[in-house]
Amino acid sequence: WIFGGDGWAYDIGFGGLDHVIASGEDVNIMVFDTEVYSNTGGQASKASQIGQVAQFAAAGKAIGKKDLAAIAMSYGYVYVAQIAMGADMNQTIKAIAEAEAYPGPSIVIGYAPCEMHSIKGGMTNCQSEMKRAVEAGYWQLFRFNPMLKKEGKNPFSLDSKEPTADYIDFIKGEARYSRLMQQSPERATELFEKAAENAKKKYDLLKKKVEFYEE
Repeated sequence: WIFGGDGWAYDIGFGGLDHVIASGEDVNIMVFDTEVYSNTGGQASKASQIGQVAQFAAAGKAIGKKDLAAIAMSYGYVYVAQIAMGADMNQTIKAIAEAEAYPGPSIVIGYAPCEMHSIKGGMTNCQSEMKRAVEAGYWQLFRFNPMLKKEGKNPFSLDSKEPTADYIDFIKGEARYSRLMQQSPERATELFEKAAENAKKKYDLLKKKVEFYEE
């Protein structure tokens, strides 16, 4: 197994990561996605979300997050999963077990709240924050297992349900977003609405992937 953060996987180390998964070798990769450079002072990365305040994005990041999972899935022979153990422990364990068993490259991307998020109530609420992220449609859970296609089964499984909570209400519970509302309410409203719409489109796209692979 190879373990790394989002700054490495999405950004400064992406070339190497892409080379490894494209090789077809039997290697497993776990990405801890904090959506920011957590170890070097909280700089924005390509994993940072729209509206997120971080170093080099003091006015809120204006562009969307890189879709690392979609890039990996485009090869067709890479096992890909997105997990959040606080939201669904069973799905997390299943994804890791499937990645381990898969006879080729696999990448598991885990949502990882960190102190840079400034979660309301602190890091003791880390697990429940993952659950809220999935319920609000901020983070999606899914698995793509090419082995199932060889068995005549749908290789793509969308494991998170339709969002039941409000996206904007969720992000306002983290200071990495709420501070933008304090600094620039109009810009915050614009970016938050854009981010919420993007999240809805992302979930709709994932539903279409289920239909696409059924054909």
